[in-house]
Order: sequence, then structure tokens, then C-alpha cells
Amino acid sequence: MKEFRVRFTPSGKSIKAPAGTDLVTAAIKAGVMIAASCGGEGLCGKCKVTIAGQEVLACQTIIESDLEVRVPKSSIEEPALLSRESEDFIKGVISGAELGMKREPILEKIHVKFNPPTADDNTDYLERIIKAVEDKIGRMRVSTKLGNIKHLSEVVGDSDFEVTAVLWRTDDGAEILAVEPGDTTGKVFALAFDIGTTTVAGQLLDLSTGSVIGTRIAFNAQSSYGSDVITRIIYASDPNGLLTLSRAILGNINGMISELSGVYDVNRADIYAVVISGNMTMMHLLLKVDPSGIRKAPYVPASAHFDPIHAGEIGIDINPKGMAFFFPGVSTYVGGDIIAGLIACGLPYSEEPSLLIDIGTNGEIVLGNSEWMIGAAASAGPAFEGSGLSCGMKAVNGAVQKVEISKDLFVKLSVIGREKPKGICGSGYIDILCQMLKIGIIKKDGKIDLSIKTPRIRKDKFGVAEFVIVPKNETSTGNDIVINEDDIENLKRSKGAIYSAIAALLNKVGKSIKDVKKIYIAGGFGSYLNIENSIFIGLLPDTDRSAYEFIGNSSLAGSRMAALSRGILKKADSVRKNVTYLDLSGEPGYMDEYVAALFFPHTDLGRFPSVRS
Repeated sequence: MKEFRVRFTPSGKSIKAPAGTDLVTAAIKAGVMIAASCGGEGLCGKCKVTIAGQEVLACQTIIESDLEVRVPKSSIEEPALLSRESEDFIKGVISGAELGMKREPILEKIHVKFNPPTADDNTDYLERIIKAVEDKIGRMRVSTKLGNIKHLSEVVGDSDFEVTAVLWRTDDGAEILAVEPGDTTGKVFALAFDIGTTTVAGQLLDLSTGSVIGTRIAFNAQSSYGSDVITRIIYASDPNGLLTLSRAILGNINGMISELSGVYDVNRADIYAVVISGNMTMMHLLLKVDPSGIRKAPYVPASAHFDPIHAGEIGIDINPKGMAFFFPGVSTYVGGDIIAGLIACGLPYSEEPSLLIDIGTNGEIVLGNSEWMIGAAASAGPAFEGSGLSCGMKAVNGAVQKVEISKDLFVKLSVIGREKPKGICGSGYIDILCQMLKIGIIKKDGKIDLSIKTPRIRKDKFGVAEFVIVPKNETSTGNDIVINEDDIENLKRSKGAIYSAIAALLNKVGKSIKDVKKIYIAGGFGSYLNIENSIFIGLLPDTDRSAYEFIGNSSLAGSRMAALSRGILKKADSVRKNVTYLDLSGEPGYMDEYVAALFFPHTDLGRFPSVRS
């Protein structure tokens, strides 16, 4: 097939691409991350580039000749790490469940010494090592793979009969993953990962001390192929699509491993375990498992549970003899990230009913206690991650995160990184909606009051009413930052989906929000979500504010706990079996709940007494 040279400016990166390749795909292969949150459908308009003075959408432009493509800054998908504030918050919750857990690492190193063979004792080296290990850990079946035997004589001979066995305790015994010369018990490390649809977070852990060495968070590289799971599942059905998406997320994981091990001077050969949690689609894509069943009726994943495997099998760049472990999920839309979050916040061990609300690219909610749990997924979409909105963006430097609007329509902003604003992230949109409602700029149905005489209120070129948050002369992009009625409608549907899912779970078990003693807020909002404003717009239930608790990235915390305490994954399997999944689409009365929530804050103000007063 004929290939053409494509050069991207101003980066100067170039690539040879086969005829018929679209520009987004070529750009990603060249290392230029062009934004395309609609997955290449030509709908979001974020992948604008210039070719020979003409502006085109990269996802709709096919390569048929050598090209020079100018990519403006506004079309670049942020490749950098998130802000330092986000990284600090994402480290995850330290809960009573974590503080009270038994620290027994998922893998361990056992240092043994044994006597050399003699004429009277010619027991082989492997049997000697196994016996010495058994003497330390108790009688159990200990086995190993052929690869550890091939050079065992050399390892033992070079170490004067003193070795360290890297041990993984299985359900029916223990497996020696590797045999190292001498005493290396002080060098055993693991990684914990949360693979989210929008972001990927990872931590490097010292298993010998139980400490967190370092934390990193970055955007999921799959975002260039679609901002939500459905778009990515569709992309995965294309030839090589599944392989491309798997490579993208592995690039995230291995990039973090490389950086963390380099910065903290840890040899990757000493990293023997990685524990991963993520939603069902992310796990399928990582492991190159066909995810199509997640999207098609009856909406059943290929598997909700994945057994441990050697990390090298999927290309994770730690010791090739190391193991990869995965949190199990419940169903198509309640995955291992939620099970990890439940364990991290301790909900399954609570006597009183509690709620876990994970608001990220979608919304997952679990209600229950130690005796019962019921979960559901809200089809909220990625609006609260900034996607699909006219000026929406992720919570990175330049994102408007807090907003106050005075009665005379003066707008006060807080911007991540203290830079000139580029757009608005989820927490900023919640503040904006609340302020506009309080002042009367928008009505309960979300329509902007055009009778208010101010330059901030106007109609755009398509006749859609909008409110100017930041004029173009104060932004870093040179464009006005606005919120329009289409944005408000999108946000209204997202908040309605989350609130109605909570209401449906409460209705199902005959409880009221007053019966819930603790409400754990997890997910992508970070520490900037304003509870009062969230209640005012009808996103969260109106109840005692002391019930709410931010717990950061609970999925990452659960993965960390599993790495530091080998019994956690067994508990996770027990927890997932105790969660009943409620399919809201087939639940009687749910649509009535949803429609009632499509107002600010709700059609029934009796549910929001603090707002009504």
C-alpha cells in the first residue's frame, strides 16, 4: 500500500502513513495527541487543523498525498500530568478500613540459608529451597515454574547457599516466582493502578515497609479515540481497534512505571506485583478482550472476573516473572473500580446504611451496609468531566474550577494553576449553575432569561442563548468562555441521571435519605466540588451536610490496599457477590424519577427543603 509523509507543525513531528489513514490516527502514531472526544465521528469539532490555509477536521480528513498539517494549541489533547492539586488529592482515601487492615503484602520475599550438598545428603537444590521456605511459612504446597529451575545451580553456587525466594501465596499453596542470590528482602516493590475512562492513576509501593513511594496521574491515552466507553467500544470493533486501545492504556501504565522507578531509583526488576482496578470496559480493553457484549443487549461482559496473570503476558514493564492482579466487577456497569472503592471506604463493614457515589465519566452508586448492598449505574455521560460542553475541559491548569457571580453580574473566578482561563471543568459548571439559579439568570427549566439587560447575556451565531463567564480578552485562547442553553441542558440531564439513580436505589429498599448515615463522594471531581452548590442544583440529596465525606480516588486506594494486604482481593470477591445490580432501564418508576429530576433542583421542592427555604 502506498504511503505518504505527513508533517505536523509546530511540533515538527512527522510520520509515514498508508493512503486512506485519517489524520487523527496518523497524528497519534506520530506522538501528536489531537483531541477527538467524539471518537472520530466529526461531531465534537475539537480536532480542527489547518492544511494549506484551509481549516479541516482531522478525523474527517483522509491522507491521499504528502501533507504539512498545522495543529493549533486548542486542538491538542493535554498530554501532561494533571495539576499538582489533582495529584495530591488523587492519592486516595486513608480510611478506617485501610488503617485497620492486616499488612501481609500480596507478594513476599523469604530469605533462606541451607547447607551445601554432601556425599551423605545429595538432596537437589530446589527441594532444599522449598523445605527452607516451608520451615518459615508453615507446611503448605510450594511449587515453581521451569524457568526458575534452569539456572538454579548457578544462582545457588554464586550465593554461597543463601538465596531469597519471591513468593506468591495461592489458594492451594504458594508459588515461588523467582529465586534471587543473597538476601534481597529489602527490595520488593509493587504498583497500584486505577484505570479510569478519563484519567489513569498509579502508585509505587514499598512492600517491605508498606509505604507509598510516589504517585502519578495522567490522562487516559484512549481519550483520543473517544471520551466515553461506548465510543471506545465502537472503535474497538474496527480492524486493529482493540489492539490500538490496549496499546494506548499500556503506554499510560508503562510510562508511569518508567517515571516512578526512575525518579525514585527503583529497579524495575525488583517490582514483582501490579494491582489494577477499573471499570468493566477499561479492563476488557487493557486485556484485549472483546468488549462488544457490554454495549449490546443483554449487555453482558465477556467476564467480570479476571484471574492473576504474569505481567509480561500483557506487556506490563515490571519483572517478567511478576504478577498482575485485577479487582473483580459486579456487572457491565459496576466494575472493579467500584468494588475497590467500597473496600477502601469500608461500606461493606458498616452497620448503618451508607452510600458510595462515584461521579466520573459516568456515575456509579452503591447503597448498603454489611448485610446487603445494591448498586446502579447512572447514564450521566462525561459532562462533569468537561466533555461535550462548548467550553468544557478536564481539571487541568487553566480550568475554571470555582465561580461566584454577584447580583450585579460580576464574575469572580478560581482557576487551576492560577493561569489565564482556557475553559471550565465539572466543579466550575456546578458553581455556575448554582449562581445563575440564585440570581435568576436561569429558571428552573434551565432557560436563560433574555430579558436581563447585560452584555453577558446574548445569542450565539446559531441563535442559542448564552452567558459569558470570561470575555475573550481575559482568556488564554482569545475566545470568550461561555455557558449556553445546550450546555445547561446537557448538565441538567447528567445531574438528573445521578440524583434519580440515588432515589431509585432508596425506593427499591424502602429507605429515605435520612436513613443514610454516610455518603462517600469519590471520583473525578477532586476536592473542588461544593456540596452546598451541588445540592442547590439537585445533583446530590438534601440531607445533613455532615453525612458527606470526600474520599478521593477510592479505586486507587482499594488497589493499594490489595497490594499491601493479600486478603483484600478475597474480600473483594466476597463483596462483589453481595452487591445486587439494579438495571435502572427496566425498573418501574425510574423514568418518572428521572423526568422529575430534569429541573433545578427538582419538580418536588419538598425533597430540597434547604433550597426551598
